[in-house]
Amino acid sequence: MTSSPTWLTELGWSDWFEQRAECSSTDSIARVIAVDREQLLLINQSGPFRAKVSGSYLHRHHLSHELPCVGDWVCCEKQPSDDFGMVHAILERRTSLRRKSAGNVIEYQMIAANVDCVIIVQSCHFDFNLKRLERYLVMVMDGGAEPCILLTKTDLVEPAVLKAQVEEIRSAGINAPIATLSNVTQAGLDDLKQLLLPGKTYCFVGSSGVGKSTLINHLLGREMQTTKTVSGTGEGRHTTVRRELICLESGALVIDNPGMREFGLLGAEDGMVSSYVDIAALASNCRYRDCSHTGEPGCAVLRAIDAGEIDQAHFENYLKLSTESKFHQMSYAEKRKKDKDFGKYIKSVKNNLKIKR
Repeated sequence: MTSSPTWLTELGWSDWFEQRAECSSTDSIARVIAVDREQLLLINQSGPFRAKVSGSYLHRHHLSHELPCVGDWVCCEKQPSDDFGMVHAILERRTSLRRKSAGNVIEYQMIAANVDCVIIVQSCHFDFNLKRLERYLVMVMDGGAEPCILLTKTDLVEPAVLKAQVEEIRSAGINAPIATLSNVTQAGLDDLKQLLLPGKTYCFVGSSGVGKSTLINHLLGREMQTTKTVSGTGEGRHTTVRRELICLESGALVIDNPGMREFGLLGAEDGMVSSYVDIAALASNCRYRDCSHTGEPGCAVLRAIDAGEIDQAHFENYLKLSTESKFHQMSYAEKRKKDKDFGKYIKSVKNNLKIKR
């Protein structure tokens, strides 16, 4: 296999994509760095440029998660005289970060694609929440990326509080790397920079106001991401309005995200197994293969809870997330079936009209 051009590897390209890349002879490869409504901002060896998705692609792909998102690699046609490029295909995603669409809509919403590591940011002052952290971990690991936990605003709590929070995370069976940071004193910033490797893509996720945009400004060394002053309580305010892929001077690629107030799980069974390894391991010893761990005889999980080997709150959050994911997946499957049946009905009507003519 011939080596990839330097600009591709600098943007996160790897042999994994090289083995699966299938673009037509008229298309070239580019990466999505931002999405603005119906327009895309792409980048290739010549730099950033605007693009749109072709009508033929939109005709074949109707679901929102099938459209390009930040981090995607695409096949794009663009002549030097064109104002816009035309995207004809999305390359297979190596990893994905997605959630259930907000509200009552049972659909996937893509957050980012082809991310190597997702950095889950929580403020150890107001935002620290173990149950929310576990939910993020399920979402991250279901998409195949590596998780990392970043506790910010360490200057607002005593060292004993920070130590207790780290111990709480470890007691829940969470083994992901943990980093700490103060955006005010910049304590921990150099350690974080050492974790961000050239040619790798990192996505920052977390609630509004935990300091993601301020952190990225520190990493950039300039005020690129707009930030707002911190409230008198120490709680930040939401600033990021769109997802954008940014290249740091070190060569690492980072994606900032608007704060997420709601992130439901949809079909995240793989993420559940990866995030709750302790429960999954015990479940293999249950008497019944389809044990729900809610009262069946011979349940190894309930036996471990009674023995104090598994924290009750940790287990209850597992049950809650598992039930939510399965419910949304069932609703999603039912909706897809209804859409498919309706499509068949429309097609039959059109065929009947042709026969009558």
